Amino acid sequence: MPKGGWQEFSSADSLQRPTKAAEPTPKTERMVRVQPTRGGKGGKTVTVIRGLELDSEGIKVLLKKLKTRIGSGGTAKDGVIELQGDQVDLALELLIQEGYRPKRAGG
Repeated sequence: MPKGGWQEFSSADSLQRPTKAAEPTPKTERMVRVQPTRGGKGGKTVTVIRGLELDSEGIKVLLKKLKTRIGSGGTAKDGVIELQGDQVDLALELLIQEGYRPKRAGG
């Protein structure tokens, strides 16, 4: 290859795909963040939980547990759980009981 030359498709070897699927990250090593936020919710505070790495069924089960424990409404969109109100402390407590190592993010 010439010095300083740029080649978009230099070789087919550099485009190898992984041969096996990546194993899921253990619950204790996931970057789970729990954060209160107000943006775009009509001024109301919601608690956002990110980084769970669960499939849609797993998120539904966890959301049901959270809503029952907290006594509040909530929803799950694109792998993110939103709970009505500032429920950070209760959400952290329940996630720890479920085996996660969550951290408080933001305010």
